[in-house]
Amino acid sequence: MSPLSLAIAADHGGLDLKRQLLAALRAAGHQVTDFGTDGSESVDYPDYARPVAEALTSGAVRFGVLVCGSGIGMAITANRHRGIRAAVLHNTTEARLTRAHNDANIACFGGRTLGVEVALDCLLTFLATPYEGGRHDRRIAKIERPPA
Repeated sequence: MSPLSLAIAADHGGLDLKRQLLAALRAAGHQVTDFGTDGSESVDYPDYARPVAEALTSGAVRFGVLVCGSGIGMAITANRHRGIRAAVLHNTTEARLTRAHNDANIACFGGRTLGVEVALDCLLTFLATPYEGGRHDRRIAKIERPPA
């Protein structure tokens, strides 16, 4: 896999997993912008999900990685941004399908629910899987359509 540009962030519940994923991504040669948090004190996950989503929507990075206690709060926050399709991942099948069928661009993980080995396998699968397009394009267009 050629080097990618990514943004990563976590709240206090995902800090340890974020650090391990960040180290693995950088060791693999990827360019990763870290939007924090850097400490274990309690912080609010929306403050960390937003800059990652904005980095994607601005075109500064290709993919994002978000980690909180469950991954859910980060995904909810990121998905509020037009053009973002964030998915909480638990296994490589979900990682592959969310890229291939949903053109997801942010992988979310639960620091309190997933081990580092599984999370890293999911992330590498996510990054290596291309979007299939075709019949999925009309579904993505419907997601992107503003509500009536």
